[in-house]
Amino acid sequence: MAGNEKKKNGDGSGRIDGMDCFDASRVMLDGMSRDGVTNVFERSESMEPRCRFGSEGICCRICAMGPCRIVSGKKGKETGVCGATADTIAARNYLRMIAAGAAAHSDHARSVCETLLNVARGKMKDLEIKDEQKVVKVAMDFGIKIGARPLKDIAAEIAEKALGEFGKQSGELLYAAKAPEKRKRIWREQGVMPRGIDREIVEIMHRTHMGVDHSVDSLLRQGARTALADGWGGSMIATELQDILFGAPEPVVSKTNLGVIDKEKVNVIVHGHEPVLSEMIVAASMDASLMREAEAAGAKGINIGGICCTANEVLMRHGIPPVGNFLSQELALATGAVDVMVVDVQCVMPAVTTVASCYNTAIVTTSKIARYDGAEHIEMDETDAYETAMKIIRRGIDKFKTRPVNVNVPAVTSDFVAGFSHETINYLLGGTFRSSYKPLNENIIGGRIRGVAGVVGCNNPRLGNDRAHVAMMMELIRNDVLVLTTGCGALSAARAGLCSPEAAGLYAGEGLASVCEAVGIPPVLHMGSCVDNSRLLIAATAMVKEGGLGDDLSDLPLAGAAPEWMSEKAVAIGQYFVASGVYTVFGVTWPTSGAGGTTEELFGGMKDKYGACWAFEPDPIKGAALIIEHIDEKRKALGIDKARERVLFDMAKRRELV
Repeated sequence: MAGNEKKKNGDGSGRIDGMDCFDASRVMLDGMSRDGVTNVFERSESMEPRCRFGSEGICCRICAMGPCRIVSGKKGKETGVCGATADTIAARNYLRMIAAGAAAHSDHARSVCETLLNVARGKMKDLEIKDEQKVVKVAMDFGIKIGARPLKDIAAEIAEKALGEFGKQSGELLYAAKAPEKRKRIWREQGVMPRGIDREIVEIMHRTHMGVDHSVDSLLRQGARTALADGWGGSMIATELQDILFGAPEPVVSKTNLGVIDKEKVNVIVHGHEPVLSEMIVAASMDASLMREAEAAGAKGINIGGICCTANEVLMRHGIPPVGNFLSQELALATGAVDVMVVDVQCVMPAVTTVASCYNTAIVTTSKIARYDGAEHIEMDETDAYETAMKIIRRGIDKFKTRPVNVNVPAVTSDFVAGFSHETINYLLGGTFRSSYKPLNENIIGGRIRGVAGVVGCNNPRLGNDRAHVAMMMELIRNDVLVLTTGCGALSAARAGLCSPEAAGLYAGEGLASVCEAVGIPPVLHMGSCVDNSRLLIAATAMVKEGGLGDDLSDLPLAGAAPEWMSEKAVAIGQYFVASGVYTVFGVTWPTSGAGGTTEELFGGMKDKYGACWAFEPDPIKGAALIIEHIDEKRKALGIDKARERVLFDMAKRRELV
């Protein structure tokens, strides 16, 4: 809907000029219904009523004596066969979600480490180091000597040291040193300072095996330690090393929604999470020989679009328009104009092969650990990644030749700005020579910005399409809370028009709007993919180090939220924020709600240990109210809850300050 005049609407619908940002999705869902093709929303509805035991976390199938379901107050059903209580069962299930989420992010990071090592050793001819300054910065973080050494030697040592973080058996993760001193003391006192990434994940699986750890407190401590190994380990390593390889993101203007699919071009959609192959596909799409092949097939060129977090990766570094987020993958296929969808790992629905078969789309898998029935497999050859990308695009050109005539691409797009890394925010606030978080802190202290909220996470079809994300963000910025967002939540905000600078004047409160308009930023800052939630940790740490807002993350007027969470990664992310001192609100459902003791520890007991706890609220407006209430409590504790009167100092008063 680029170019349309946007009208203020406080109900979170994202309505623009009588047409809202969800119209494109409705058009495709109607089309799929007419075509007799099932979709994720219909499949979700067919699951009702959902199993209460599974939803509340009180179903145990760890051993073959079960499955055991806990029914409170029913004789013989207050424990499982082995005697495990509802609290033990819920805690073990919760920990296994953390382990899976941390494993997903960390295995992604391992792949990035191996790629950087191969690039540094000259084994990958198609990739090179894009950000030399980031090499120096990360080397300093890792305690690596720089001197007059060749850049590739330094990069190789970074990769080797990062790989060592996975198998380390004792000590502390290197990146944990970046946390505020008070936070590190808390982790050590609570016994949750992460050692090695893989060790923590393995220990969860051992502790939750039948007949090992039954103490809720003991279990949840290991959950916190493993989550921290993700946030301050795997995820942070992935983000930092991807910046080295592909360049630290900078603000970029783009468009989003299904309308970015071009009916007259060969459309290649990249979907998943690991950015190595998608980088090559972007490069190969501009290859002159491929362009000629596309034109010979009758196309007017090659168009690249993205789904999910791969979309965010190529968006931030190349401005490639994202087609949509997790819930958009089937809808994009249903346009009939997608010629090939290339997928790697995480958040790819197995249903894409069924939908693709109805609309003449090729699904190509590329990862050795992720294959799908009905898909073609072209495994990425890291020594010749560019050639792999060429093969995939050629598959799309072949499909274009037999594309259906009756394609249906809704002409709906939204303009937005992305690429707000920690470095970018630092620069935008302070400038080239004085980059700092001081302006942000001062505006929080002065009351123009009430606080900061990280609204992140997946989409969930149980809530419709993006509405919870948009409603919560609208409510927060209306109340002068600056929103930082990543992953699928970021794409929800982008297509609703909240990630454009103009959104500040349309939707934000007076104080936040004045700051955004002065700096030239949106009230909702798109900070990358889900693995880039580590950027939020670094940004929060920078706020602490700047001064004036306490000496720990738990002192900041800051909160996190995942109103539409779906995957185990979201649980791992939420837990590492809570263990880092950030109050975190989840929507949709809560995975331990059937176990009162475990839930009480997560919602209250953790506050005594880490200075922060969880909260659950399925209504996004009420969830935003919880965040605002928390931010106001932190402002009061810091003594900045009352607006300070502006005083113009004359020369005499200025001399008194000297």
